[in-house]
Amino acid sequence: MILDAENFTFKAPESISRARRVLIKPSAGYAVPYPVTTSASLLSNVVQGIRKISDADIVILEGTADGSPVYPIFQKLGYNFPRVITLDVRDTIQIEVENPLSKPLAVPTFWLPNVILSTDYLISIAPLKVIGRRGHLTIMNLLSLLPSSKYDGEVPDGWRALFSLGIDKVLTDLYFTLPFDMGIIEGHEVLRSEGDPVKGKTEPFGKIFIGDPYEVDLEASSALGLKSEYLDLIRNTKVELGT
Repeated sequence: MILDAENFTFKAPESISRARRVLIKPSAGYAVPYPVTTSASLLSNVVQGIRKISDADIVILEGTADGSPVYPIFQKLGYNFPRVITLDVRDTIQIEVENPLSKPLAVPTFWLPNVILSTDYLISIAPLKVIGRRGHLTIMNLLSLLPSSKYDGEVPDGWRALFSLGIDKVLTDLYFTLPFDMGIIEGHEVLRSEGDPVKGKTEPFGKIFIGDPYEVDLEASSALGLKSEYLDLIRNTKVELGT
């Protein structure tokens, strides 16, 4: 679903009314405001929408690529909402979760924060960003849920070691392993960068994408004329699974 960004009000789906815990994964790996990171105003919009139909625990969870603390970033970005719990991935208990695909593309198991497995509804919220020729959208946003302590490998900057496995295959495996219910892409503006994740050129866009993470990434990629291999891999895997 594509909505007008200027008049966007989050309407929580009925399924959230039955949830005991809702987890929100913003893009907040840097202490730089929107459109580099998810804006506090959109997070507030989503929290208010949830509260209209539910008293569930709301958790905001994020991690950083190098394993540095995320709480100072939350403070700088203004992530301070009443009755909302903020968590740093590095402070959670990690559990190894098996990839449900019979033939994983790259990663047979993932280490994940245990709080994800005890959550009833999961939302990934990302700004509309293009780095190089790749869209950094709601599924890419899930990467920083992987604890850097488990993915340092041969590369010194944490979970980026997964890029050596073929990041599109990793994203496909992650999509099917992590049970995220909703993706939201914040597209008041689009940020285009040649490679630096915190610097680039912005241009007005005026849209919010909301729905299944695969569907919203597909819609946003189509709107921007992007070709994303992981979306093709997910589609082909869905066909093989008959879903």
